[in-house]
Amino acid sequence: MLQALGVGSIEALFDEIPAALRGVRLNDVPPALTEMEVSRLMRERAEADGTYLNFIGAGAYEHHVPAAIWQIATRGEFYSSYTPYQAEASQGTLQVLYEYQSMMASLLALDVTNASLYDGASALAEAVLMAVRAQRSAKRVLLPRSVHPVWRKVARTITRNHGIELTEVGYDADAGHTSLPALENFKGEEIAAVVVPQPNFFGVLEPADELVDWAHAHGALAIAAVNPTALAILKPPGSWGTTGADIAIGDGQPLGVPLASGGPYFGFMACRKALVRQMPGRIVGATRDSEGRRGYTLTLQAREQHIRRSKATSNICTNQGLVVTAATIYLALLGADGLARVARASHANAMTLLAALTRVDGVERAFSGSQFHEFVLRLKTPVTPVLEALKARGIIGGFDLGHDFPELGDALLVCATETKTDADIMRYAESMESIIARRYRPAPCAVRPSS
Repeated sequence: MLQALGVGSIEALFDEIPAALRGVRLNDVPPALTEMEVSRLMRERAEADGTYLNFIGAGAYEHHVPAAIWQIATRGEFYSSYTPYQAEASQGTLQVLYEYQSMMASLLALDVTNASLYDGASALAEAVLMAVRAQRSAKRVLLPRSVHPVWRKVARTITRNHGIELTEVGYDADAGHTSLPALENFKGEEIAAVVVPQPNFFGVLEPADELVDWAHAHGALAIAAVNPTALAILKPPGSWGTTGADIAIGDGQPLGVPLASGGPYFGFMACRKALVRQMPGRIVGATRDSEGRRGYTLTLQAREQHIRRSKATSNICTNQGLVVTAATIYLALLGADGLARVARASHANAMTLLAALTRVDGVERAFSGSQFHEFVLRLKTPVTPVLEALKARGIIGGFDLGHDFPELGDALLVCATETKTDADIMRYAESMESIIARRYRPAPCAVRPSS
């Protein structure tokens, strides 16, 4: 090929790139290994990482993933399929996405869902953009501080060049949910939307009905940011308040997707029919062919691949097809009753763990609000050394809130799902008690000498 091109070397193909910008040779890359050698190396490295009892959540949750889910999802029909642009060749993939949309619309109690977005963080950003497009003139969105800190950062990054103002709303220091009195500071101002997390980052349940009604009473849309597992036992966003939330988003990771070092996950989004033309991503529709047979096709594809870039509702949305397929199988396999059992077991384990840990001297509950399967603890000693000591005992003890919420002091976010047993909870509580006892000893009371 070089001869046909009249070029002497591969390097000569790139001679227009300044030498200072060219990459150096990869001198530190080790010699090539065979497949067997690579497999052994990776297995040894995985074993060196060790296995831990996990009590961290913070947006990524360790749920049981039945073996059947990924056994089906990794079949060639799903695993190697690509975007279903040609409906006549993609009926199987389209049907899976249609079933996914149907189940998510039912879970969220809203009219229509897309399929799908990158993750929960980008879904929040897209929902903000969507709300501002729908509202046209309003550019301010109220974003509770109790929303996941990473989601807030992503939303700011994606929306900052659109002239959108994301204004944080504080949380009640005692209950841990969004402060309703704080919303009154924005009364009379032009607001595009209010974000309502449920549960919030602290695991606390928000007064969703009141927040949605406040948003609508002040001419704003209500964006629900939800945990899909929790919705198996909580009121769905489409039923919040008098008329329900307008948009609902979240991360689909709890639905049959393993933790996998942070991804890939997928974001979901649903909305009312009146807003559907502002929704980013793909929507799969059901139809009939000329012979009356049921079929599936992509519809309302307001993406840059299908229309002019300037008219696209989003230029970053995607269909995380394989992960969505796994979630579809998970929802179908568990059904409504199974998902509710997962949610109830997670809540019960979290409450048992909370009771066990707060019996430890030097550990107390931070918020009084109702919880789902996460809660915040305050320790009488720095959190980081405690987490390090727990890890040395084979326990991932939770998420240190000190960086993102310094006002909470030495605070720890702890999670329990249906995967935890009574023995697991006892092991964690006993380890915490032992570690705290060594690090925290209350000062002895002064004793007045007797006369």
